[in-house]
Amino acid sequence: MTDLMTAIAIAGSGMTAQSERLKIVAQNVANVDSTAQIPGGDPYRRKTISFKNVLNKQLGARTVRASKIGTDPSPFEMKYDPGHPAADLDGYVKLPNVNIMIEMMDMREAQRSYEANLNVIDVSKQMVFSTLSLLK
Repeated sequence: MTDLMTAIAIAGSGMTAQSERLKIVAQNVANVDSTAQIPGGDPYRRKTISFKNVLNKQLGARTVRASKIGTDPSPFEMKYDPGHPAADLDGYVKLPNVNIMIEMMDMREAQRSYEANLNVIDVSKQMVFSTLSLLK
C-alpha cells in the first residue's frame, strides 16, 4: 500500500511542476506584444523554467520540482515603426523574443505531462480501492 501512496506523491509532484510550467507559458503568451516603456529599451524577455529531481526522505523516493525560472537569451526581433513610443533613434522597435508557436507547443507538452500524472494517480487510487475491497 505504501508503494501506491509513493506513486501518488511522485505523480502529485509532477503535476505541481507542470502547473508551474503552465504559469510561465501563460506569462509569455500574455506578454507576446509587450514592448519597452522607453525609446530603445528592451521589451519583455521570454521566461523559461527548469526542473530538478529532489529526494523526498519521507517517501524514500525522488520527486520533481521547479528549480529555476530564467530568461531566454535569444535576440529580440526588430521592427521598423518610427511612430511607436518605444522606437529607437533609427525608428526600430525591439519586439519580445516570444514565439507563440513555441509557447503553444510547451503548453501542450505540459498539459500532456499533467494528464499522464493524473492518470497515474487515478490508477493508483483504483488499485488501493480494489485492495481494500478484497480485504473486506
